Amino acid sequence: MKSIADFEFNGAPLLSGIMLVLKTVRPDFDREKAETHINELIRQTRKRLPPYSGEHTCLQTLITLFYHKWQFSGASGVYSLSDTLWLDNVLRTQRGSPVSLGILFLHIAQAIGLPVVPVVFPTQLILRADLDDETLFINPINGDILDQHTLDVWIKGTVSPAHHLTGDDLEEAENSHVVRKYLDSIKVALMEEKKMEQALKVSETILLFDPDDPYEIRDRGLIYAQLDCSHIAVSDLNYFIEQCPQDPVSEMIKMQIHTYEQQHIVLH
Repeated sequence: MKSIADFEFNGAPLLSGIMLVLKTVRPDFDREKAETHINELIRQTRKRLPPYSGEHTCLQTLITLFYHKWQFSGASGVYSLSDTLWLDNVLRTQRGSPVSLGILFLHIAQAIGLPVVPVVFPTQLILRADLDDETLFINPINGDILDQHTLDVWIKGTVSPAHHLTGDDLEEAENSHVVRKYLDSIKVALMEEKKMEQALKVSETILLFDPDDPYEIRDRGLIYAQLDCSHIAVSDLNYFIEQCPQDPVSEMIKMQIHTYEQQHIVLH
């Protein structure tokens, strides 16, 4: 198996890259079992497609299968956010997040020849279907078709009331970008769940994409602090302050560094 450093994420199917990083951050991830499950979903989809059907019919058939027959959906009730992100768990429970469900739907769509691509929208991952006569935007959490007004409302609520939807917001995302967003979602979930050793593994995997990213190094420092590795945490957090002195978070980080240094003095 190729290492992340050698893998051409943008030249391979998105799912291949996702499988690689999952195996890296979670050695118990059963890639072969997950791929077998997904291939069975592709087989079922092909079997249900009407003969000589056009793109619209194929897309609607897949939406019906994915969200109604197989009942993939967002999670509800009490659950761990990370459980909606690990693909093996999503395949088993049919409960996921926009990014995990989007990755699965996208792979099946592309496998049956549909021109569907990922879009990293400011609010979440969405899917863009470039059909013969129109472009459709799909919410991967439920299969709903998103109109321009809804997308504009989403972006105003997330970015700024003054921000207007532009073509740049709806551009196809490179696979490497989607993989990083996916890993970032897992890292945040694990940090919230206090699963710091796993979160550290994910953070270090993200840094393989950009080893000098100050924001990721900051997050790694915060994780190290939770693991009581204050000397390493201080090094990472100082790097962030040096690289991003104007960031509003920098002052708070300085206070945290002071606290960690005081703890280090007391302990020694």
